[in-house]
Amino acid sequence: MIHGMELIEKYFPALTPLQYERFMALRGLYEEWNARINVISRKDMGHFCTRHVLHSLAIARVCEFGAGAEVMDVGSGGGFPGVPLAILFPQSRFTCVDSIGKKVTVMREVVERLGLDNVTPLNMRAEQMSGQFDYVVSRAVADVATLVGWTWRSIVREQAGTLPNGLLLLKGGDLSAELAAAGRDYTLYNIGDFFPDEEFFETKKVVFIPK
Repeated sequence: MIHGMELIEKYFPALTPLQYERFMALRGLYEEWNARINVISRKDMGHFCTRHVLHSLAIARVCEFGAGAEVMDVGSGGGFPGVPLAILFPQSRFTCVDSIGKKVTVMREVVERLGLDNVTPLNMRAEQMSGQFDYVVSRAVADVATLVGWTWRSIVREQAGTLPNGLLLLKGGDLSAELAAAGRDYTLYNIGDFFPDEEFFETKKVVFIPK
């Protein structure tokens, strides 16, 4: 079984030297911080590249963000999916929002150490955000209807990437009731189709809701 950087390279073979260097540095930075502040579940650190980095990058298999695209990561925690996506899309801008101050502290430090000048970590609640964005990304923070309620007014009706602007949400399991309750058009993408050798993604999805 492939772990670590080899896993990222397997599915994203066209990384630049700088992207490679930044992805290489990620695990060490989070391990260092996790020893002080529990940002990532201890049992998950052994699967860091699969469950955090590659999972975040599933969004990139669905939509490539264009140069100048403004992306808001809601409930970013220590920086997922926003930080891996920001490494992959250096010409796009990411505003990573979380209500828990200690997690934002970790994110700020990681972003600074990586030299990621296209990421702005913010300690606030998503529903209090002002400004306009092309895309909203999120991973297992709230149900779809809640996320739509928090962010819909902030999304511009344009197309700043390979898909129309909207929400790109990392979700798992049976989503039928949750999606019905949201009352929006959507497209589901099976992450297992993008990373077929990784059992972890068998029930994982990207939900796309266009503005």
